[in-house]
Amino acid sequence: MRTRSLVMVLASALLVLVTGGPTSIAQNPVPPGRIPQAPQARSLFNMFWQIPERPTAQQRQPRERVAPAQRRTPTRVVVRDDPIIPKVDVNHHVLVIGDTLAGQIAEGLEDSLGDRADVAVVSKAKADSGLVRTDFYDWPKAAGELLAADAKVMVGIVVLGPNDRQVIREGEVTHEPLSERWLQLYKARIDTVASAFSAKRVPLIWVGAPPMQNPRLSADLITLNDLFRKGVEAGGGQYVDLWAAYVDGENRYTATGPDVNGQIAKLRLGDGVHFTKAGARKAAHFVDVVIRRLLEGAPTQNVIALPTSPETGAPLAPDLQPGGVERLIDRMVSGLPADLQLVPVAPPRPLAGPILPLTGAIAGSGDTALITSVQEARGRGDVAAGLDRVFGQGIAPEPRPGRADDFSWPRPN
Repeated sequence: MRTRSLVMVLASALLVLVTGGPTSIAQNPVPPGRIPQAPQARSLFNMFWQIPERPTAQQRQPRERVAPAQRRTPTRVVVRDDPIIPKVDVNHHVLVIGDTLAGQIAEGLEDSLGDRADVAVVSKAKADSGLVRTDFYDWPKAAGELLAADAKVMVGIVVLGPNDRQVIREGEVTHEPLSERWLQLYKARIDTVASAFSAKRVPLIWVGAPPMQNPRLSADLITLNDLFRKGVEAGGGQYVDLWAAYVDGENRYTATGPDVNGQIAKLRLGDGVHFTKAGARKAAHFVDVVIRRLLEGAPTQNVIALPTSPETGAPLAPDLQPGGVERLIDRMVSGLPADLQLVPVAPPRPLAGPILPLTGAIAGSGDTALITSVQEARGRGDVAAGLDRVFGQGIAPEPRPGRADDFSWPRPN
């Protein structure tokens, strides 16, 4: 028993001698996942096998840190695929008035006229408005006020109709929609709006209402569109018809159709009245064509009007009349005074001589007379008779064997 205790003490002493004791292990913690090694055992192992020890974390040289201010920030490059339009002063305003459809078309016009930096779309649309309920919004009065407040308006756009299927009050009397008196009062209000633009010499484009999903509403809008067309054309404006762009092959309402790019898209919302974004852009396309025509025909501020003749409209200055530049050059070359009027030696030759018919009787004598009949033009003899039979009477010639008009079967020899 005593021997056994002695062996255990010696084994414990040997273990402490080899491992260095628990204090050595606590002072050198081992990272997780690695097998701990006794420092003395490792030293004995390295002493016999001459393997150099790896430097510890404290012996490694620290990396030089770069201050944040010394770090190079990479240059950010922004690539844009949209064209950069130079800033231009806006000289033209496109005034859009009407109901909610007018506001949607105004948004489409902003997209279609994006390449014209000198044109701005001014939308004054009023939801649920029309020409019937002047107590809610009086468009005949508002049109004149908007034109008087903005001197840059170069064209006006009007879109109305879907909200006007209501009774019109005339004093204490009410008139049912589309009745005879109702149509007279409605037409008078259309003329008032058109007159407001013509009084300011502003071109007017009246956009007709598109077809609706409700068949009765579409039928009534056909009557209103006819009034719009007559009213705006009587005032010198232009009418834009959208009906055919939103119907199918059988002239029925359709919510889908080709957009401005020719792709089939949804053009109308689920309510059967308003446009989608693609539908509004398509409607704006038809208006955009007319607006660009007006912009091209509008004179610029750099053009100076020259005095012209009230009878013919030709310039009064002699140098600006036909041939005036050539006469001015001739005077400069010859050294004559500029105010000297040169008399032409010979009258100018006409571009073409007298036009004479080649058939029929012509006054003349001898051999100088032109050919007076078709028969003389074709000549005489069998050839002339054959030509007269074919071209005069319309009788086909007899086919000949081997010719293209010979369709007879070949006969056996």
